Parts: sequence; C-alpha cells; structure tokens
Amino acid sequence: MSDKVAKLVRMANQIAGFFTPYPEAERVAGVAEHIRSFWTPAMRRDILAHAAAGGEGLDPVVAAALAGFASGTESPAEKATAHPRDLGQAAGDAG
Repeated sequence: MSDKVAKLVRMANQIAGFFTPYPEAERVAGVAEHIRSFWTPAMRRDILAHAAAGGEGLDPVVAAALAGFASGTESPAEKATAHPRDLGQAAGDAG
C-alpha cells in the first residue's frame, strides 16, 4: 500500500471513529456523505480503487460506505445546482 493510500485509509477510519456512537446504518451513511462532500474526486478515486483491490486496513463501516458509491467523481455541488428553468415558479426570491 502506498503512503498516499495509507493516509486515505487512516483518514477514512478516523471519520468512521467519529460516528462510533451512532447506529451502524447512520455510521455508514455519515462516512459516505463526509467522503462524498469533503474529499476531492482524486481522493475518492484512490480510496475506491483501494477498496476494490481488497481494502486492506479499512474499517468495515468505511468499506460498507464505499460500496455504496456509484463512482469516484460525485460532487455535492453537482447535486445542488440546477438551471433556473428546472426549479419552477416557487424557487425564485423575487416577490
């Protein structure tokens, strides 16, 4: 395992540690959302590739969270943006 991947594994496991008090489903969702929201696409690609290659050292909660990813390039900004015509009448701030 490269030093870069080892660092990503350590970071992902620390995130899982933060969610330890929560029920397992919430832990998995919390880890997935954190990685999706705050990790760069390159970081997500690298950790997903590591998970696909066996996931040495990954907390089982992290492995479960990564299993739910469709690709390593998802971004919360892509989910949140839309063209104004797609938002409808009620979406505008103007009165």
